[in-house]
Amino acid sequence: MKFPYGISDLYQIITGDYLYVDRTDRIRAIEDAGKFLLFLRPRRFGKSLLLSTLENYYDIAKADEFESLFGHLAVGAQPTALHNQYFVLKWDFSMVDPYGNADQIRGALHRYVNRRIQDFALTYRHILPIEIPIDPEDALISFLALLAAVRETPYRLYLMIDEYDNFANEVLTASEDRYYALLSGEDLLKTVFKAAKSGAAGLGLDRMFITGVSPVVMSDITSGYNIATDIYLRPEFNDLCGFTETEVAEILQQVADGCEFSRDKADEALMMMQSFYDGYCFNYDTDDFIYNPTMALYFLEHLQRRCQYPRQILDSNLAMDRAKIAYIARLPNGGQLILDVLHEEKSTSIPLLANRFGVKDMLTATKDTTFMASLLYYFGVLTLGGRTRQAKLRLCIPNLVIERLYAEQIQEMLLPDLAHSDAMRAAEALYSAGDMQPLCDFVEQRYFKVFDNRDYQWANELTVKTAFLTLLFNDVLYIMDSEPALQRGYADLVMIVRPDMRQYQLLDVLIEFKYVALGKHNLRGEQVRALADDALRELAVVQEAFTAARVQLTAYRQTLQGKYGAALDLRTYAVVAVGFDRLVWEEVEEQG
Repeated sequence: MKFPYGISDLYQIITGDYLYVDRTDRIRAIEDAGKFLLFLRPRRFGKSLLLSTLENYYDIAKADEFESLFGHLAVGAQPTALHNQYFVLKWDFSMVDPYGNADQIRGALHRYVNRRIQDFALTYRHILPIEIPIDPEDALISFLALLAAVRETPYRLYLMIDEYDNFANEVLTASEDRYYALLSGEDLLKTVFKAAKSGAAGLGLDRMFITGVSPVVMSDITSGYNIATDIYLRPEFNDLCGFTETEVAEILQQVADGCEFSRDKADEALMMMQSFYDGYCFNYDTDDFIYNPTMALYFLEHLQRRCQYPRQILDSNLAMDRAKIAYIARLPNGGQLILDVLHEEKSTSIPLLANRFGVKDMLTATKDTTFMASLLYYFGVLTLGGRTRQAKLRLCIPNLVIERLYAEQIQEMLLPDLAHSDAMRAAEALYSAGDMQPLCDFVEQRYFKVFDNRDYQWANELTVKTAFLTLLFNDVLYIMDSEPALQRGYADLVMIVRPDMRQYQLLDVLIEFKYVALGKHNLRGEQVRALADDALRELAVVQEAFTAARVQLTAYRQTLQGKYGAALDLRTYAVVAVGFDRLVWEEVEEQG
């Protein structure tokens, strides 16, 4: 099996005999949805391949190749009447250099559009009855000339635009001196869309399909382009890009057969993919989750080539999403949102998704929770997770790969001077020797000092759990989980050794956290800081916390042992925080 990792050209995939997960059965639904469509998905989610599929399907220049490209696909059996009936012009605005001043950005945009029009003229030179004159100073004049040439034929134009929101997305990593240049770039883009709207008014432009990451710009150009239909939240298009569980299981089984995996090994590989890559949803009222296709292909390609799981479970092409979380963390109250998302069942709730994210909005609009959480959703680091009892939208961390990005951001946010080597040594003492003390010392001496000096709304065991999670998160060695459902209870932190890492000296870890509030129990910070460990343990409220933790850990241990069997080398720990001043812990041994 040839995996098209990094390939977004349908023609290359089909003629090169690469794996193609067929979505051509949705072409009829896309036609029925309208003539001018906007479709959003996170980056690296297959949008460019979708556009390439539409391009090859509608292009009159590919009519002779319809059978070879689509004959074996779903749409080949029942093609629509519009197949191979259009001139296709495709713009990818990520190809427009967003750097420089306003004049330089303007020049880059006009050069790019002119270049695409020249390519168009070359492709259709045998069909177009007249030449298309190119205006080197104004590509929109060139575009009008293109439409004039199209009108001289019996066909019409299908305009496809990829990454239309490129200018506004650049704001996230821009320095202040670039803001106004980018704003000028966005103004230019508004002019382009006005020209598109004009072309759709009987001048030869019949259909338009626009893709992007977020609804930036579109909200600002409605006066110039107000004919687009948003289809990105419609249930029939939830898996238009991305892989379903059934599709991943079928592909994985073929890889497993090639590697001569046992049934248990194949099931294990699927569990790995579920934990790290599944969990995305793009419709309010469905629980049908899908896999990020780029991450899934990364895993499958590596597994087929070496019959081993990739050691680095996070594809480097997705690692740049860290910058998106970092942007939110820098906003007022953004840090609190990042913390809340990770420790409040890995989710947050908002009344509705925001849809205004132009460059000017990025600079001046109020960045409330709805704005910030919505942006995280569009970037793919939160996803739709149903509704709360109050009918609010739940936005959740989709999987462990994305959870890792949050954990890393919190480390940088709370401890910018974090001694990584000290933290790693403390974590490794737990991983390999079961020694919790170095980690507790690190949290007590480093994290608790941060809590005293930062205005975060933390005041319970979730605070402590999040601190430990950020220090322990290691998807190279572990399948990490925070509050997994264990029968009717929820364990605070479970670390299960990755199946491919069981050959090494690593322990499975289960931790239950308890928090003793000082004021509630008439305790003072200086008082508990002065107590020796043994004396602190003997406090009645600390003993009560340990007792409650032991009961929970005993039940959770039994459930985990039933699930993982003899392979599990589990150590269980109760960790009690007394205010944000002291930590005490104990290892809870298996009973009987």
